[in-house]
Amino acid sequence: MSDIETTTVSEDGYACTSQVGEFDLQIDATDETGPNPNAALVATYASCFIPAFRVGGSQRGEEELGKLQIDASAELDDDDDLAAISFDLHVEAELDDDQVAEIVERAEGICHVHAALKDELQADVNVHPGAF
Repeated sequence: MSDIETTTVSEDGYACTSQVGEFDLQIDATDETGPNPNAALVATYASCFIPAFRVGGSQRGEEELGKLQIDASAELDDDDDLAAISFDLHVEAELDDDQVAEIVERAEGICHVHAALKDELQADVNVHPGAF
């Protein structure tokens, strides 16, 4: 048996509904009834990176990071494939450059989406401590 199993159905057109455990996830290549697959991937990546950043912070003695927010952006190539991803990660806690570098490095090692992407597509992460 697989560790993860999903079922994705498209009744008509370009919209799909994926059953992921108990959840339905709507993805639409035309952005009409849900985000397109590239946008969903970028959002999933950010949603994986934030808890990885929290764990990385905890492992480095930074237990109270406060509010975290990623403003993600992505560039597409001429074929509408993802070519680059950037994260602006806003952190409520005040962190110095060394703390940021250590936590980002650890978060990159923890984030499963980061590990799954080819190296040239992994996010360029810019952290903004004391942001809130």
